[in-house]
Amino acid sequence: KRAQIIDGARRCFLASGFDAASMGEIAREANVSKGTLYVYLASKEALFESVLTRRLDPMNQERVDLLTALEQASAPDPVPCGKILSAMFIPALRLARDPERGGKDFLRLLGRAYADPAPFIRRFLAEQYATMIARFKAAFGRALPDLPAKELSWRLHFIMGALSYTLAGTDALRLIAELTPAETGNDEVLLQRLAPFLLAGLQSPLPEVADAARGVDTAARLQS
Repeated sequence: KRAQIIDGARRCFLASGFDAASMGEIAREANVSKGTLYVYLASKEALFESVLTRRLDPMNQERVDLLTALEQASAPDPVPCGKILSAMFIPALRLARDPERGGKDFLRLLGRAYADPAPFIRRFLAEQYATMIARFKAAFGRALPDLPAKELSWRLHFIMGALSYTLAGTDALRLIAELTPAETGNDEVLLQRLAPFLLAGLQSPLPEVADAARGVDTAARLQS
C-alpha cells in the first residue's frame, strides 16, 4: 500500500509540481482514501521525500560503489576526471532505462526538484547528496590537486545542475531529434555530448589565471 501511494504521489508531483499537487489529488491518483494516505505518510513533505528517497538513495550508492571500484583499480594513482564523471553518469543512465524504478519519469521529477526553490526541498537534497558529493569531491580533488577546494565545490554544483537538467528535460531530446533524427530518445547520446563539456569545465584554468595569461584585467572585464 505504501508503494502504491508513493507511485501515485510521484505521478502527481511530476504532473503538477510540489506546490500545486494536493493530498486529495495524490489520494485519488493512488486509489486510496485521504485517511489511508495520512496513515502511511502524514504530510505532503513526507510524501515528496519518500518519492525521491526510494530511488535516489540506491542510485547514489551505486555511484559511490562504482567510484570505489575505479579507485581500487587505479591505486595508487588518482582516477582520471573522465572516469569519475562516468561513475556519476552510468547509474543515472541505468535508472533512466529501468521503468521498474521510475525510469525517465523519476529523473524528470528529480530535475524539477533540483531546480525547486522550496527551502525544505533544498535542505533535503543537500542531505541526500552529502555523502555521495563528498566522495566525488575527494576524487576530483586528487585528480585536480591544483584546483582550490572552493572552486571545485562550485564546479561540482554546476555539474550536478547540468546533469539533472539534461536528464530531466525534453529540450535536449528535441535538439537531438532535429540534428540527428536516428538518435531520438537515446540517453547515451545526451551524455556523450554532455561529458566532454563538463570535463572541459572541470579542467579549465581559474578565471584569474586565464585572464593573466591573456593579459586581461579581470576586474575591468567584470565591470565592462
